[in-house]
Amino acid sequence: MTESRSPKKSVSPKEIDQFLQKVASVPSSITRAKGRLIFAMDATASRQPTWDSACQLQGDMFTQTKGLGGLHIQLCFYRGYDEFRVSPWHDDATRLLKAMRCVDCLGGHTQIGRVLKHALEEHRKQSIQALIFIGDCIEEPIDDLCQLAGKLGLNAVPVFLFQEGSDITALRGFKQIAKISHGAHCHFDATSPAQLGELLNAVAIYASGGYKALEHYGSNSATIKKLCHQLEAAKP
Repeated sequence: MTESRSPKKSVSPKEIDQFLQKVASVPSSITRAKGRLIFAMDATASRQPTWDSACQLQGDMFTQTKGLGGLHIQLCFYRGYDEFRVSPWHDDATRLLKAMRCVDCLGGHTQIGRVLKHALEEHRKQSIQALIFIGDCIEEPIDDLCQLAGKLGLNAVPVFLFQEGSDITALRGFKQIAKISHGAHCHFDATSPAQLGELLNAVAIYASGGYKALEHYGSNSATIKKLCHQLEAAKP
């Protein structure tokens, strides 16, 4: 992995834990009527530009779903040496943005398997409608990841994988995970925040309103139509 070009001061694991505990203590109005979406990101060093873009875009995900009953999002990320973090569930864009801004990216290996296992555990507690993962590479056995993706597919939790770059191993692996989980795989260009924003909003709408809502949202978008076609093709 390449070194981060960001000059930001590193935030210690202890500081992150303290912040997440503080946020968790704030009363939440979670109800089962709202869609639940896990938003997972590779926060290793090469991800810093994309992480910064996602921080700016995530607020729109809540706005897009207000008319569909709303959305709850949980932030999930890995970075550094064996570091894996999960936030409380958020139904407010400001709180989620604060959680994301506590994080800077650190070099390390991928931990996609832990993301998939965590999604399964959360789904057992209370249903989630989708898992988003943003990353650029895979450094784990693909067979193990596909086994977990299959379990998510059986539980009707599709994985939406947004790939930056053109790493061939990641391309093949992300496509398999998407297919087995009945989700979708898409490329995006980190230099075009609007493209990533459109894709994130699309999955948020899917999590809140289902396939029909996504289809309506993407009626005039070639990018979202491709996403819909993948979901149709992946149906069991």
